[in-house]
Amino acid sequence: MMFTSSDNFSFLKILSFLKSHKSEFLSGQDMSDVLKISRVAVWKDIKKIRSLGYKIESKQNLGYRLVDTTKLLLPWEVTQNLNTKFLGKKVYYFNTIDTTQNFAMEIVTRNNMNGTIIIAKKQTGGRGRMKRKWKSPVGGIWMSIIIHPKFGVSSTTLVPIAISLALCIAIEKTLKIKPELKWPNDVTVNGKKVAGVLVDASIVSNEIEYMIIGVGINFKIKPTELANAIKKTPNFYGVTTLVKKDENSLPLLHQFLYELENVFQMIDSKHTGKIVNQWTKRSSTIGRNVSIVTGNGSINGKAVKIDNDGALIISKGKKVAKILAGDIRY
Repeated sequence: MMFTSSDNFSFLKILSFLKSHKSEFLSGQDMSDVLKISRVAVWKDIKKIRSLGYKIESKQNLGYRLVDTTKLLLPWEVTQNLNTKFLGKKVYYFNTIDTTQNFAMEIVTRNNMNGTIIIAKKQTGGRGRMKRKWKSPVGGIWMSIIIHPKFGVSSTTLVPIAISLALCIAIEKTLKIKPELKWPNDVTVNGKKVAGVLVDASIVSNEIEYMIIGVGINFKIKPTELANAIKKTPNFYGVTTLVKKDENSLPLLHQFLYELENVFQMIDSKHTGKIVNQWTKRSSTIGRNVSIVTGNGSINGKAVKIDNDGALIISKGKKVAKILAGDIRY
């Protein structure tokens, strides 16, 4: 099942009608007359809307009333009340997909894809950094974001830092909890991973043609089940969930897209120091003794700071090392 923000299904007219009269019952006949469709079509559309997770109350001789919205991140829900300039204006939604990154790769070169997001209820072949498998069960937020950035190649290593910061701020504002940031791009709660970031980029003639940002958020998942499935993964340090009860993830998504635009603007305007400062305040890495596995072996030392390009500075005695990528352990 796939929906897009450009779809014009008949049931969306019924849904819009119910939303605009949320406190009152609407008869099937009234909707039939106003929308100029048959009573049977109204009934079929109501059935479809319910199948998408909307709660609709029906009473004989009164009609239908929308009681509660869906928990699914459907395109028409994402684009509504979105406070961004370009992110999330075009949305693809999949019930199940191998990976949103793969689909983003397929459509990235089409016209007007800047800011497009691809969301999946479940992924069967999700991947993380270094081509590792990323488990994506129902209950998480699994998505990819296509951008054609204005900033140059020199800023690419800062991008994962900036994305994780935007997500951390969004979680703080919407869920009133305080996550921490683990270099290079993990978001953690109580020392356990709750979200991760993956960035695929195409660079042509020293210019960024496009970036595809993969974001996986354990919004409401079963941590024990997920941990059992991935505990043998290299550098596994535990997983957790953001919420334990039924909550709508839409406010978090909206806030994240808003904060993401903000950090991109900071990069565009060369205010990268602000990103570094805000990231450092939320970091569980800086000031810790760490061990980092890189492509050239392991490095042990104290994490001193991150540079304006997102690199981690490690000190060991009088020696200093600058690390652009690697797996970190405390």
